[in-house]
Amino acid sequence: MSIKDQPVSCFQIDEEKAWNVLGHKYQPVIDSDNSYAWISFDPPGTFVPPHSHGENDEHIFVLEGEYELYLDGRWQTARAGDTVRWPKGSLHAYKILTDKPAKGIFWVSPAGQLSKLFAELHNVENPEEVVELSRKREIFFAKPGEAPGYK
Repeated sequence: MSIKDQPVSCFQIDEEKAWNVLGHKYQPVIDSDNSYAWISFDPPGTFVPPHSHGENDEHIFVLEGEYELYLDGRWQTARAGDTVRWPKGSLHAYKILTDKPAKGIFWVSPAGQLSKLFAELHNVENPEEVVELSRKREIFFAKPGEAPGYK
């Protein structure tokens, strides 16, 4: 999908273009060799457990709501207008702890295999299958107890 297919100013979900990944909706906006970007629609109570990327840095620009962010054993809150960078190889995660959804523009650089992974994860309901498919695409989830300070 190119930027021409999705206006940058459109931050509403398009159900036909979005992937459902364990309760999150990911709508791609840029897919190139250098960068892959998506809008993440994250309902209250959802989370992405600690994981690392084998080949890319990850960034977030928070559009709405609050993200509780985990990076290498520490937690912090990001709100609308904040930007975040998780370096390649870092152990990171996020949670939505408020009663309101959060929305952010996420991107990785280089693009790596995330576009293919999200397509494979669409509507997969088994978390163990998500972990296995992710590993094959260079996304590595921590095992319980391997993430200091993660609760």
